[in-house]
Amino acid sequence: MARSVLPGPAARLGLRDLVAEALSGTLQRPGRTALTMLGTVLGIGAFVAVLGLTATASGQIGERFDLTRATTVTAGDHPSGDGLPPGAEPPTSFPPDTDARLARIDGVRAGGLWWPVPGAPALAATPTGPDAGQGLALLAATPGAVAAMEPTMVAGVPLDPYVQESRQPVALLSSAAAERLGVSRLDARPAVFVAGIPYTVIGVYSDVRRQPGALLGVIVPASTALERFGSPPPGDGQGTQALVSTRVGAAGAVARQLPLALRPDAPEAFTVVPPPDPHGLRDGVTSDLTGLFLALAAICLLVGAVGIANTTLVAVLERTGEIGLRRSLGARSRHVAGQFLTESTALGTLGGLIGTGLGVVTVLAVAAARDWTAVLQPAATLPAPLIGSVVGLLAGLYPALRAARTDPLKALRSG
Repeated sequence: MARSVLPGPAARLGLRDLVAEALSGTLQRPGRTALTMLGTVLGIGAFVAVLGLTATASGQIGERFDLTRATTVTAGDHPSGDGLPPGAEPPTSFPPDTDARLARIDGVRAGGLWWPVPGAPALAATPTGPDAGQGLALLAATPGAVAAMEPTMVAGVPLDPYVQESRQPVALLSSAAAERLGVSRLDARPAVFVAGIPYTVIGVYSDVRRQPGALLGVIVPASTALERFGSPPPGDGQGTQALVSTRVGAAGAVARQLPLALRPDAPEAFTVVPPPDPHGLRDGVTSDLTGLFLALAAICLLVGAVGIANTTLVAVLERTGEIGLRRSLGARSRHVAGQFLTESTALGTLGGLIGTGLGVVTVLAVAAARDWTAVLQPAATLPAPLIGSVVGLLAGLYPALRAARTDPLKALRSG
């Protein structure tokens, strides 16, 4: 039997009518529409939140980096031992007045020498007691090095030039070392025993800004350690190290001047380590975080696209009779396809708008809770709803084409 369609003028479907029909079809089932948009909402929200939180966190990383790593310069003996004077005592390229030489460099706030005491002497609370200090590090340091570490003192005082010059048997303890060695207060002038020799505890610190190895350590004056334990061999990675605290922005200049200030006759005797580029570190952290979370956002968007495609396809099957009636009244295939494409695009756009709003609110809430400055990049936030529209458009292609290819006669019979 030949297929018959009611004659009439060429059908036209205006944009306003197309949008109205699409919205009508979408709002007929509000529950299903909300569940369909959920994947897109989560995907776009995650996309906006990830970019915003990454930019916000990278700003905090840069700020903290500038306040710590960018103001730290370290130096050690050259591994080959170049510049080491024969018969030097102690056997290191650093001059005895290193603290004073470092202090004269413009931009230096504090600086000095430190090293792990060789031989790992036993640390104990009593002369013959068990080795309660097992696992603690015994460090030798000059007053300048202790000042460069910037310890947070909870009791007592740090090392000063007097104990260094007079080679006093005194010690600074970290909070962990003090707890392990049973030191709770300093008014009774407690002592800890290093290789059976008493050292009076003059201070306890809870944290250090530089040299985190000191958080599980006991610090004694460098002069005392040299007299009683000797010095470490140079150039083995565990020898004498210079630790320098600089003003912000001065680390590069200090690193260049440091070898000449210490040994004008042999600047090549030292290996100086300036702080790494803060921009490179921040960019590396940012790219790692962004790549990880954008992958999760892409998965959410994929789930949202599948949900829209599935719902639109179900709508095509449920509205077969309606499609047949429209075709019999003169609607073209492109009109039917345009209606379902518009519906899926509207779902994606609405999900993108809601997701963008949720992402922005998430960034603001996290920044406010952590007392950060929120950073939202317009180039990433403004196109987010458009991404939702594209997702909806692509998800609706197959259902729309299937609806357009529906046979009007069969559609009317099934309806």
